[in-house]
Formats: sequence, structure tokens, C-alpha cells
Amino acid sequence: MFFLKKRKTELKKPDYSLLKADMHSHLLPGIDDGSPDLETSINLIRGMQELGFKKLITTPHILWDIYKNTNAIILEKLEMVKNQLREERIDIQLEAAAEYFMDDHLGELLEKKEPLLTFGNKMVLVEFSMVSQPFELKKILFEMQMQGYQPVLAHPERYVYFERDKNIYDELKSAGYLFQLNALSLNGYYGNSVMKLARYLATKQYYDLIGTDLHHFSHLDALKIPSQSSMLQQIFESEKILNREL
Repeated sequence: MFFLKKRKTELKKPDYSLLKADMHSHLLPGIDDGSPDLETSINLIRGMQELGFKKLITTPHILWDIYKNTNAIILEKLEMVKNQLREERIDIQLEAAAEYFMDDHLGELLEKKEPLLTFGNKMVLVEFSMVSQPFELKKILFEMQMQGYQPVLAHPERYVYFERDKNIYDELKSAGYLFQLNALSLNGYYGNSVMKLARYLATKQYYDLIGTDLHHFSHLDALKIPSQSSMLQQIFESEKILNREL
């Protein structure tokens, strides 16, 4: 007797070359919880290049209680890494912005009208607590808009407390804020709740940008694993995604 074997669905590696640019990573050495040293930075960048990226916009944390990074510190580290890339003849475009935590320090920068580090068309990447919504979330985002910045909400799917009231996502999109997806969120890397929210937002076509949020080699290895979500590739191919214009 012969038994028909059920064919396994073949998983495919995500085609990161479709994005051309990654706009969220932590590749500058020794200034946050990303790369600890220059050698690691270069090896991570090599790995990103092998994935198909042509341009990297790295975004170190500015979280004043822990990472007291300034424009000067970030740009100095950027030049250090770029010089090493030139020395090793690694042909990839590297720029730096920042991932601003929405705290009192960011409020002070806006109050003093200090220039923020941007990418693309005056885009500014912002994140906030993964435990509870900031009290002045909308006020700070609105002030950024008034100063000519385009706020980009880093990994909105990771704020799982929004699951209780998803209307907040509609309000934030209606206010003109951009949403950035972590590439690993759709495959459950950050847990089931994050994956469900990522798929919910993807179904609503709320994502405008995709970032790896690369911190270390574990992230790099995970990015190489064939995707279990066809939705990820569909988002890569979407004309709505702005990575290719950065």
C-alpha cells in the first residue's frame, strides 16, 4: 500500500535586497547595548551586506538615564567606523541618526529647539516604554511635528499593552506618524503577542518602514533564517515601504 506524503511548504529566506536600506540598527561601537567594539561593528556590517543591504542607517539609543549619547558622540563614532570600512575596502553606505527614547531629555531638546539627528526627509526614530504608555506621548510627537520633524514610531508592535485598545494605532496613524516594523517581529522572535500585533498592523497596511533593529550576532543569525511568514516578503515588495527612498 502506498501512502501519499504531504508536501512540506518550502520556507524562503527574506530578500533584504528589495529594501536596499536598513534604517534601524545599533552598529556604532561602545555607546549603547549594540556593538561593543569596532571589530564587532565591522563584522556585523559585513553580515548586513551579505544579506543584501546597500545602505545602513544606524540608530544608537539616546536614553538619558542609561545612554547619554549626543549628536557629537554619535557622529564621532560614525566617522570612526566609516574610516575602518574604507581601510578594509567594504563598499557600503553608512549613515547615523538616533533612536530617541521619549523621556524628559527629549522634551528638553525640543524645548530648547536643539537639532535632532534625522534620516530621510527629516525623519526621527522614537521609542517609548514597553511597560506603559508615556503620559505625554501625543504632546511630544505633536511638538516634533511643529518643529518640522517626521516622527517614526520604532517597532509599534512591541508595545503589547496597546493590544487592550488597538484604537491608539488608528489615532497615531491619523495624526501622521510613520510606523516601523522590526523584521523579526512577524516570525515570533520577540514572542507571540508581538507577532500577533505585527500581523495585525501589517494586515491594516500601517507599516511605512522596515528595520532590523540589529544589536548583535544573534539578531544577524535570526535574520538569515528562512521566513515562516509570507507576509514579511509581501511587505518587502510593497510600494508603500519607504526604505528604498532613503
